[in-house]
Amino acid sequence: MLLNLTDLSSEPLQAQIVRQVRAKILIGELAAGTNLPSIRALAREQHVSVITVQRAYETLIREELIHSRRGKGFFVSELANKRKEEMAKQRLLENLSPLVSAALEEGLSQKDIKQAINIILKQDGKK
Repeated sequence: MLLNLTDLSSEPLQAQIVRQVRAKILIGELAAGTNLPSIRALAREQHVSVITVQRAYETLIREELIHSRRGKGFFVSELANKRKEEMAKQRLLENLSPLVSAALEEGLSQKDIKQAINIILKQDGKK
C-alpha cells in the first residue's frame, strides 16, 4: 500500500497513516473487502515501528473503516456511499472548526472566511 509518510511533518506518523488510509477508503481507492497489509508488513514497508501501525489500525477499527478477522488479517469494511460522505463531512468540520474559531478571534468576519474558502476551492479546482 502506497503511503507518503514523513518525519518532517508536525503530524505524528500514526496520524499520517490513519489519515491516508482513511482517505483511500473514503474515495474508493481501497474497496470494501480489500485485504490490508499485516501490521508487521506495513511497518517494514513504511520504515515505522510495529506499535505505530498497530495504533493506527486500532483507530481505523474504532472508526469502523477496517475490521480484523482472526488469523486472516485486516480488511476494509463495507460502507455505504452515504456513510462515506457523512464521515468525510464530519472530518472536514472537525478540521475547519478550530481554524474558523481562530480566524474569528483574530477579527475576520464570516464574509472574509467564506471568501478565503472560495479562493482555496478555486485554486484546488485548477489542479
